[in-house]
Amino acid sequence: MPKVRVGEHEFHYERGGSGEPLLLVQGMSGTHVSWGEPFLAPLRESFDVVAFDNRGIGLSAPIDGPFTIVEMAADAAGLLGELGVESAHVVGISMGGMIAQELALAHPALLRSLTLGCTYCGGPGSRLMPQENVEILAAGMTSGDRDKAIRASYEVNLSPAFRADESHYAAFHEMATSVPAAKRTIELQAQAIFGHDTSARLSEILAPTLIVHGTDDGVLPYPNGELIASLLPTAQLETLEGVGHMFWWEKPELSAELIREHALAASRA
Repeated sequence: MPKVRVGEHEFHYERGGSGEPLLLVQGMSGTHVSWGEPFLAPLRESFDVVAFDNRGIGLSAPIDGPFTIVEMAADAAGLLGELGVESAHVVGISMGGMIAQELALAHPALLRSLTLGCTYCGGPGSRLMPQENVEILAAGMTSGDRDKAIRASYEVNLSPAFRADESHYAAFHEMATSVPAAKRTIELQAQAIFGHDTSARLSEILAPTLIVHGTDDGVLPYPNGELIASLLPTAQLETLEGVGHMFWWEKPELSAELIREHALAASRA
């Protein structure tokens, strides 16, 4: 299993495909397997895709101390450096989108293009998870029953339309149980998210930016995407009607194609 050390932390990563480098940055509790093959496979046809586990999660080395989104952005920059990647297209979803925002601000030369999916910038007008969904997740996580916790996550992260087909749950359950996601790390990730605010600095991002957000996002509601688009006037907002938080899971082929078109257009420009 490929590992790379960045500072004091060891990270697991997976790399495949050919073309320009494309870095995928996952969200809270997400790991490299959370992307899913239906999304990754078409991207590998056009890009050299790097997917990694954030600090303390998945197959990356355990941690026990607090950290910030800014520090996680430094992790991503260091990972690219260790892999010999001078610049890359960057895709960040949810918490990973927050990391990608800080990466773009701190290391603009590293980004060929930027895609921000189902994410949040903090500051006035931003919205975190609705209280009813907080309660659903909390009940699942405190139940002591892993399957109840996974079912709660499924309910909050995917749209009602997607969940109407019960056959979709099996793949989600397999993904959620295939690699470890330490509860303590998830709690530390939540703390980092609460401290995130790039709202006053978003206009400084220079990379061509695509914003993707589903209208049925139950984790970081759709108005967050509209807000980021208003603060990044050169960005393109792609609205996915009736799609939940994990848009790349619900619409893998469409999501991959949106990212591919955006990244290649940026390269041509």
